[in-house]
Amino acid sequence: MAVYTQVSAEALGDFLTRFDVGELVSFKGIAEGVENSNYLVETTRDRFILTLYEKRVAAADLPFFMALLDHLAERGQPVPPAIADREGREIHELCGRPACLIRFLPGVSLSEPTAEQARAAGTAMGKMHAALTDFDLARENTMGVEHWQPLFDKCGKSLNEISQGLYDDLGFQLDEVLSAWPAETQMPRSVIHADLFPDNVLMLGDDVTGLIDFYFACTDFRAYDIAVMHSAWSFDNEGRRFDREIGNALLDGYQKIVPFEAAERAALVDLARGACIRFLLSRAWDWLNTPADAMVTRKDPMAYWRRLETYDAMDGLFA
Repeated sequence: MAVYTQVSAEALGDFLTRFDVGELVSFKGIAEGVENSNYLVETTRDRFILTLYEKRVAAADLPFFMALLDHLAERGQPVPPAIADREGREIHELCGRPACLIRFLPGVSLSEPTAEQARAAGTAMGKMHAALTDFDLARENTMGVEHWQPLFDKCGKSLNEISQGLYDDLGFQLDEVLSAWPAETQMPRSVIHADLFPDNVLMLGDDVTGLIDFYFACTDFRAYDIAVMHSAWSFDNEGRRFDREIGNALLDGYQKIVPFEAAERAALVDLARGACIRFLLSRAWDWLNTPADAMVTRKDPMAYWRRLETYDAMDGLFA
């Protein structure tokens, strides 16, 4: 979440007249994240999230995301579907951007989850995967393995502006991970979240109340989703401290719902290394290219280099 596009009270008030949601009381921008412009909106009836989709989210993909959220919500999953207007439309335009008004979910995202909270989050991912077994739509992973080399090449030697020698070091790691990456037929594939960081899970106590920000959702290895989650939850924000208990609880919670196949477990280290490269590269690109005046919190690419080094040293981590 972030704010790139500024919305006036007048424009938002007019936008809300399309819906049966009451009148605008207040709104404020949400600075966390890097993908879209987001506002917390309060009306005379309820709270909502207004999302304006920026350049990384293609307008042509929005019907897929809305159908995915509707599918999960219909199956009782804690996700925030878009609010339809009086004509049944979920996707709109505001301030020159595609826009959706989204249901507000209670709960907070955690910066330091406990093992029990990680277990609950892993279970929530398992239930989400199980609920998607009959979801028929598909979407390419636009930040998937086929895109890492081109993004690395686009960043180029500017990577050394982030850390001296990063270009050569990351290039070596990328070559290794690409050579070890499983073939498509080796493991189960489905629609996955692909970005289920702690800040995309809402909780009250040890209970998951929301899974949010599905705008990287795509078709890929099911186990890659849990590898992304493991790399995000099992380390502190700087990637310096690895918490094995958190990681194990996450996997335990997931496997209560969706047990790992042997091939998935064998590939988890390489999938986790790939997740580190994916987020290092996207963070590096944002670090090098985010406008100075954007209301957005840039994230440290090197936090994922440190995670990558940890996975390199722990070949038996998922045995």
